[in-house]
Amino acid sequence: MTSNFGTKELVECYRRGIFPMSDGRFDNSLFLLDPAKRGIIPLDGLHISKSLAKFIRKTSYTVSFNTAFPQVIEACAITRDETWISEAIEYLYTELFLQGDAHSVEIWDAGELIGGLYGVTQGGAFFGESMFSFKSNASKLALVKLVERLNARGFKLLDTQFLTDHLKTLGAVEIAQAEYKTRLARALDIDVKFYP
Repeated sequence: MTSNFGTKELVECYRRGIFPMSDGRFDNSLFLLDPAKRGIIPLDGLHISKSLAKFIRKTSYTVSFNTAFPQVIEACAITRDETWISEAIEYLYTELFLQGDAHSVEIWDAGELIGGLYGVTQGGAFFGESMFSFKSNASKLALVKLVERLNARGFKLLDTQFLTDHLKTLGAVEIAQAEYKTRLARALDIDVKFYP
């Protein structure tokens, strides 16, 4: 990572519709992406299956926000065979969290962190970065609670960066870069808070 790339530059990337990645856990260089197609979850289009809805009604798992950001981003990094979350990215986003521009959703089972996700906010946009799950449905529950909170707070855009088969089952769609930039501009005009 170049020494002049800090949280200010990172925020500016998101506001322009681009985001950084790394080639691996121990690769501290960054490259910026501006995909021709962008994955989003429409905030009125989250798909909750009957089995997931039943799980949510009956689960004893608990949910929190912004209480374990460093643990969430580390878990997102180490639970994959290949990851774009380098140690440098982990440090940078933790700094972003400390200044109030990155957030996490945590799922707990009897005091044990078993799932969650994290992302970046600017205006009325939430840029989802990664999620993890140590137990069945934990990351799905985190996503459901994220969407509930975004809707309750008046957010307008949930960016998933790419469209995966898993996200597609939850209602994610792919839109063209130009459409994404238009939606992003509208979302950035809104002054809302994710936390507290």
